[in-house]
Parts: sequence; structure tokens; C-alpha cells
Amino acid sequence: MFFSFKKSEMIPPERALAGRPDAIPTAERHFVNNIPLMGPYPDGAETAVVAMGCFWGAERVFWRQPGVFVTMVGYAGGYTPNPTYREVCSGQTGHTEVVGIVYEPEKIGFEEVLRLFWESHDPTQGMRQGNDLGTQYRSAIYTTTPEQMAIATASRDTFQQALTRQGFGTITTEIAEAGEFYFAEEYHQQYLAKNPGGYCGLGGTGVTCPGTVEERSTSA
Repeated sequence: MFFSFKKSEMIPPERALAGRPDAIPTAERHFVNNIPLMGPYPDGAETAVVAMGCFWGAERVFWRQPGVFVTMVGYAGGYTPNPTYREVCSGQTGHTEVVGIVYEPEKIGFEEVLRLFWESHDPTQGMRQGNDLGTQYRSAIYTTTPEQMAIATASRDTFQQALTRQGFGTITTEIAEAGEFYFAEEYHQQYLAKNPGGYCGLGGTGVTCPGTVEERSTSA
């Protein structure tokens, strides 16, 4: 049953939908590069999980990036186990639409992943992104290592300074340790490769993210 409430407000855990015990069906392989979505991954590969509005356009940003091994879309940051897209869009699971990014650190660092993240959307909009309104469109970084957490918070603070200089407001991006990642349905995986003329509401602020943590510490 779907209760009535504002989709721009996070639902309390006790009111979230019950979900289901088993994962919903999804694709086995990446539509663009034919790599298995669930591995195996290269030795030393790391995973990043980010949310920046509709995951169709967000995923395309990263699968095009050299050093990224494979990408997938799903749901994270909420309460309902194994949610469907319809349930997430109702606002009653607490999840946001996310991109899982498996990358090879010797080819691309987490700082570069974050640069793409910050520059490809507006992280100051709260529970929306452009015309897409709802908690499932909130900006988020879900970290998978303590190092990622430290880099993410430092990167946020640095980008905030750049945004403030250009007249933007406060970053609302949620930064937290990654919880469960639930794969989205097969038709959402690499959606814009399957549907080149499909909807993409992604848009950045036009503000450039300053250099990496290493570059800043070297120039300090």
C-alpha cells in the first residue's frame, strides 16, 4: 500500500515499504562492453557508489571514462530490501538512484571520479535534480573505504568554496558509508546506450572542481 506524503521528504524507516527477500531480475552483462556486472573484477579494483539525479545519464558519464572497468545502476541509501523502480519512485523506500562504479585505481583515482561527480550535476538542490523532484533524486556519495570517506569530505569542502565564489548555495550531498546496493531492473542498465534519444536530465553548475587532494597538498 502506498501512503500519502511529500515525495521531497525522507520517509521514516517504520513507514517504508516491506520489499522482498529476493533480488529483482537484472542484466548479467554490461550492454556497452559486455563485462559481467557482478564480477569477477580485476585484482585491486575499487568500487564507488554515487547519486546525482536520474541514473540513466549519470551512468553514461562514468562508463565513458578511461580507467572505469564497469558500471551499473541501482538503489541505495534507503530501507526497503530489494525494491523495484516503481517503489523507489514512490518515495516510500528511502532509496536514491545510484551508479555503482568499479574502477582501477592505477588508471583513475577516486579524486577524478569525484571531479566527474561534482561537475556533472548540481549538488546544492536537495531532494531534486533539475525538473526531477523526489528523494530518489538526491545527491549522494556512499563510500566503501575509510580513504574514500576522507577524500569525499575533503573534496566536498573544496568544491563548496568554488561554488560559493560563483554564487551557489550549500552542498546538500549526502556522504555516508555504503550500505546495501540493490541492482535496478535490466532495462535501466546502460539505458542511454540502448535508447540514445532517451531522457537525460543531467546538468552541472558550470563550476570547475579544483584539483586532486594530492595536487592541493603539493601546491599548499
